[in-house]
Amino acid sequence: QTDRQTDRQTDRQTDRQTFVNCKLKDLFDEISRGKRIKTSDRIKGELPFVTAGIVNTGISSYIQASQVRVFNKDTLTIDMFGSVFYRGYSYGADDHVTVLRNSNNDFSSYILRFMQPLIEKVIEGTFTYSRNFYPSDALHIEIPLPMYNGEIAYEFMEKFIRVIEKLVIKDLVIWADKKIRATKLIVKYKI
Repeated sequence: QTDRQTDRQTDRQTDRQTFVNCKLKDLFDEISRGKRIKTSDRIKGELPFVTAGIVNTGISSYIQASQVRVFNKDTLTIDMFGSVFYRGYSYGADDHVTVLRNSNNDFSSYILRFMQPLIEKVIEGTFTYSRNFYPSDALHIEIPLPMYNGEIAYEFMEKFIRVIEKLVIKDLVIWADKKIRATKLIVKYKI
C-alpha cells in the first residue's frame, strides 16, 4: 500500500461522509402541478410555459402570466415522462409537469442542480406515455444525498457543482482556442 492510498483511506475515515437516501417529500415541502391550457387558448406573452418534453427543456411557448400560476425560480420540474429540469427563472407549467419547491428557499441553484440528475437517475425508465409521473409519485421517491456527521452536506453539493462548472468552462475555453487557431490557419493558407 502506497502513502497516497493510505492518505486517501485516512481522508475517507476522517470525513465520515456517506450517502443516505432522502425522501423528496422531506426535502420539498411544496409538490404541485401546473394547469392545462390548450395551445389554441394560450395568449402570447413573456412567461415561459413548461410542458412535457426535453426539447427546449420543455418550454413550449411564452404566455401571459395571468393565464397560469407563476412558479418561482430555483425549483425543479419533473414532466410526465420523468425528465427533470432545474428552473432558474419564473415560469408557468401545464398539468403534465410536477413542480418541486422548498418554500423556505433553503436550496441554492447549485444544490438543486446537484439533486436534478440524482432524481432523474432514480426514476429513469419508470415513467412513459402509458404510465405518467404525477405529484403523488414524488412522495415515494428517495435520492442519495451526501451526509457529513449526520447532516445533509449542502456545502459539499454546492462546491461539487461549482467545480464541475469550472471544469466545463475550462474545457470550453480550450475548445474555443483550438477553433480560433484552426480558423487562423485556414485564413492564413486560404484552405
